[in-house]
Order: sequence, then C-alpha cells, then structure tokens
Amino acid sequence: LLRIGPKEDFFHCSKCNLCLGLSLRGKHKCIENVSRQDCPICLEDIHTSRVEARVLPCGHLLHKTCYEEMLKEGYRCPLCMHSALDMRRYWRQLDDEVAQTPMPPEYQNMMVEILCNDCNTRSTVQFHLLGLKCPNCESYNTAQD
Repeated sequence: LLRIGPKEDFFHCSKCNLCLGLSLRGKHKCIENVSRQDCPICLEDIHTSRVEARVLPCGHLLHKTCYEEMLKEGYRCPLCMHSALDMRRYWRQLDDEVAQTPMPPEYQNMMVEILCNDCNTRSTVQFHLLGLKCPNCESYNTAQD
C-alpha cells in the first residue's frame, strides 16, 4: 500500500504516518508512526520498502509477501497475537466440533481462566480439548491464563 499506484487511490493517515488505500479510510486501527517500524517477520524497514505492505486488523504492518508466508503457518499477528484475518467461519466450524466431542467425565465440569488474544478479555470458561471459546467475542484465539 505504500507509494505504489495512482495518488488518487490513497489517503495519508497522519497518526499512522503512512498512505493507505481509500478502502481503509475510517476502517483501520491507527498506531502512531506504524510505518516507521520494521516488518516483524523479515525485520526489513517497511517505510522505505518497495514491497507492498499489508495492514492487519490490529493495525500492525507486514510486507505483503511476509503476510502470505505467515498465513502458511498460522493466523495471528506476530506482534500482538490478534487474529490477522476474519476467523468467524472457522470458529463456527470449531463450535460444531466442540458440540460433537464430549469430554471425558473427569473434565466435564472443569473450569479454566483464559485470556482472549482478539478482545483482551479475561474469562472463566468450561475446559475443552479442542478449544477455549471467549464468551465476549466468540473467538477461539485464546490462551489458558
């Protein structure tokens, strides 16, 4: 998204200090001077790079090529662990798998503390081997606390 393409297809976000595609106007999470950071995957400078940058929902930037490589291994931002793409469809599939997979009797009433990487909510939820669902945002991008 940086310095590539016709000027009229972009706007400058003064807080982020970078040019973004018009489709992101009012729809991106601002992080002050985010383009002045290195790509967390290849550690190359993003601001001066000729490689297009990808803005994640959390507001962090990755080179587009690094983002594509990251998706081969996982779905989370390497800086904040927030989901880097819309996972709702996958979470619904996981809901079905959890519903169809009863826990052994010794785990049926076991409760655990979790932290959601997507909404940063701490919760107490029923333990399940397949995943721990955030009751706030319904994400399975959680960690046992």
